[in-house]
Amino acid sequence: MTIEKETMLPRLILAVLLALSIAACTDSDTARPDAGQGGNTFATEGVGASDRSCDDAPFPSQEWESCEFSNFARQDAGFLEQFNPEFFLRGQEQSLANIQQWLERALADPSWLDPRSGNTPVTPVSATWELGLGLGDPYRYPDAPGPDGADFYNNEADVIPIVIFDRDCARLSGRVWAPKGSKAGSDLPQVIIENGSLQAGEPLYWWAAQPLVRAGYAVMTFDPRSHGRSDFVTPGLEPGSNVNSKAFWENLVDAIDFFHSTPEQPYPHNESCTGTYPTEVTAFNPIWNRIDVERLGIAGHSLGAISVSVVQGYGAPGADPWPGLMDSENPVKAAGGWDSMITPDGHAFAPADSGPLPSDVVAALLQVGTEFGLSKFGARAPTLNFNADYGLISANVPYLTPPDPERHKQVHAVWQTEGVPVYTLGFQGTNHLDYSLTAGAPATSWCPDTSSGACRGGWGRPAITHYTVAWFDRWLKQPGEPGYANADARLLDDGGEHGADKMSFRFHSARDFPDRSGRRHRCEDIRAGCKK
Repeated sequence: MTIEKETMLPRLILAVLLALSIAACTDSDTARPDAGQGGNTFATEGVGASDRSCDDAPFPSQEWESCEFSNFARQDAGFLEQFNPEFFLRGQEQSLANIQQWLERALADPSWLDPRSGNTPVTPVSATWELGLGLGDPYRYPDAPGPDGADFYNNEADVIPIVIFDRDCARLSGRVWAPKGSKAGSDLPQVIIENGSLQAGEPLYWWAAQPLVRAGYAVMTFDPRSHGRSDFVTPGLEPGSNVNSKAFWENLVDAIDFFHSTPEQPYPHNESCTGTYPTEVTAFNPIWNRIDVERLGIAGHSLGAISVSVVQGYGAPGADPWPGLMDSENPVKAAGGWDSMITPDGHAFAPADSGPLPSDVVAALLQVGTEFGLSKFGARAPTLNFNADYGLISANVPYLTPPDPERHKQVHAVWQTEGVPVYTLGFQGTNHLDYSLTAGAPATSWCPDTSSGACRGGWGRPAITHYTVAWFDRWLKQPGEPGYANADARLLDDGGEHGADKMSFRFHSARDFPDRSGRRHRCEDIRAGCKK
């Protein structure tokens, strides 16, 4: 027996309406590392999902269809939340301010519109950080009122804009973040965040930067070449983005070099690109004396996650050596991929695709990937790998047949084989854009509650934030620092708000890592329950 599309569509419409009537749950955005369980009690580890009816629903059946349609409809919640008049007006206001800032920069330094840069108001696509084109959460800007706006920048963080040259003399725009009151000798752990490709501007990832700063991290965010406020092309007209993917991982290495630069050892590419443009560049990391260079984490979304895969793996057995100029060996101690990391042989190259990649497509990707060095990295850094239930554009459709529940665990298996800690996570109904909130696009979370003067609540994003901060706390924090004592407990809180009940029932979430005592926690299907 088969189920035809014609019989499914009416049920899809009904399921969408039902799903929208049970609004997304709420949650705090702050992801405080000292919240929740203390110590290493792991009180709710292994409890599994309280309702596994969708996991076990037979196919074909009305029950299976109902589960699928309700799951797919979750992403409509984030889309509809953007019609909140207060949210929309804040977005419009910030969008106009961002366009004005872009114009002011061009007037103050016309070289930003030098033809060699390729920059125009529409190249890169998200150049002006307008509504729908790189704006991100409009409540997270310094001139926005509220706890994530002016209050955060005035009371919780030092945020310093920077401009540097990449290795091919394209200008990269970004900023460094540090907890307010941190000073020389603070020895802060660090996380560098890299965007996804195409429309993804730097502000789309401030949802991660702010909680990490609140958790005690120094952070760097930036626009890679061909994105946001950075140059669209090099002076030699070499682009970045999907046209030239290797620029993404090269720029991530460049960002690490900059973050580890000092007055005594300035960032080297600025010197080699002297005279390219009259733009004033940042000679060295302005918070260089607050960070602990031995504690570096990297995170990225989409093509940024692929870059994280490559960069964390330099120096692994059989891999290319570390290509950076400031560190003698790979300094990355922990990694996070937001939909999603890839294996050294190129599998999972297309994040959250709606079906397995055909073998000829994989072969073609490997051939291209080899030219970019994709086959020359390995598994070496403890890695948290997020995946979504649904993909992007054509791949963002309901499943007509059950997908392979193990399909998102290719990276997981490679890291396990190499004995490297790994955690693979996905949440119900999420799609590729739950990790880069884009105005007008579907997601399970955006801004359901603006009563505090900030975006609060939602489904997927609070869970993604929770595990992102906890994973870096597990591998980068030291005794006495906030988040050190209970990082394991937060990662193993299967019965908690963001635990098994929220995880995907289409694809297995899994983990294999040691806690701070050395005890191994391996589970291949968290929703099914894990032995303590």
